[in-house]
Amino acid sequence: MSDVLVVGSLAFDSIRTPHGEVEEEPGGAATYFSLAASRFADVNLVGVVGGDFDSGLLSSMEASGIDLEGLKVIEDEKTFRWKGYYESDLEAQTEKTELNVFADFDPDLPPEYCETPYVFLGNIDPEIQLSVLEQMDNTRVTACDTMNFWIDSKPEALNRVLEQIDIFFLNSSEAEMMTGEANLITAAQKLRQRGPSIVIIKKGEHGVFMVGHDWQFVLPGFPVGLVQDPTGAGDSFGGGFMGYLAGTESDDFTALKHALVHGNIVASFTVQEFGVRRLLELEEWDIDERYQRFVRLTHFDL
Repeated sequence: MSDVLVVGSLAFDSIRTPHGEVEEEPGGAATYFSLAASRFADVNLVGVVGGDFDSGLLSSMEASGIDLEGLKVIEDEKTFRWKGYYESDLEAQTEKTELNVFADFDPDLPPEYCETPYVFLGNIDPEIQLSVLEQMDNTRVTACDTMNFWIDSKPEALNRVLEQIDIFFLNSSEAEMMTGEANLITAAQKLRQRGPSIVIIKKGEHGVFMVGHDWQFVLPGFPVGLVQDPTGAGDSFGGGFMGYLAGTESDDFTALKHALVHGNIVASFTVQEFGVRRLLELEEWDIDERYQRFVRLTHFDL
């Protein structure tokens, strides 16, 4: 089993959905990713928080096999905060963002992190993603996520990132924004031409689409009865995917397909409760049981 490195945000989220509301719920892309990935591999986390971040959650993360040596704690400052809501279409609407300590985030990786074989760069400033890539050595698989803000504000830096990574994660609206193509096959192939050998387009409850050089693989979303909170679903998916690859130490087509399935399954747990609550309770047998159900749901005889 290999380790996986994640660089991204830890945050407090205030969220309103059709099914409830929470204030100051611990979250952030790196939090969701690392808890998901830790179900399959050991995780090295790089991020920054203020002295107000949930120390109990950090203890739980360490107990889950997440190494926090790369987490910087600035005691006299506040943690990044996001406030938003979801309506019936489950599209996130931002009401307020407070960067706080994250405004000056400039990761300096511990030396032992620099040879982590599996690397995931969260949806942070592409200039920061580039600085992390410059510190890495002997990586096996590098991947990144992004968001519409960076696509719009720093397209050149993002393109430099894409030239250096293996796998690119983004959602369907971001794929169209980057390529001008509504057709996901065409969009994915155009994105591959910018550098990554694999493009993974997330479609929320409708599943995920993965495209390589001469192959495609499509999965539906795992059906859940109630989506309590979609926050962090994409990050949990990325964590399950990269954690599975690191855990199996393989990146052939079969491993990629199984990683996609496991990322899908972990994300399906995330949305059933607010924040990272369900991820903290997730057991191996939960994943195995849902995996078997997913196989039955998607299997058909030739």
